[in-house]
Amino acid sequence: MKRILFIEDESALQKTLGEVLRENGYEVISALDGELGIKLAETKKPDLILLDLILPKLSGFEVLKQLKKDEKTKDIPVIVLTNLEGVGDVEKAMELGATTYLVKANYSLKEVVDKVKTALER
Repeated sequence: MKRILFIEDESALQKTLGEVLRENGYEVISALDGELGIKLAETKKPDLILLDLILPKLSGFEVLKQLKKDEKTKDIPVIVLTNLEGVGDVEKAMELGATTYLVKANYSLKEVVDKVKTALER
């Protein structure tokens, strides 16, 4: 079973998307802040990370930077799932190593799950 780490501080979205991912056969680990997200990425070795950019303790950009620097986590695909729509934000996230950039408002839960499936097939 593929393991997904979902780093998102909005607990309603954590719960809803987490349930949809579980229904699709994924194991979901949740982190409500960036610091915990990094710790879980190192210890739980997820197959994919869903990452919000606006997080308590450490921003998603900082989390991405640290994940890509670490030998243990640098090869884990990261899908950014955020409300930040600025071109600069997209560019920065992609430069830091994100595989995909999704703006929450533009995607249904099913579309997010489809993007997760695609990223895990690569």
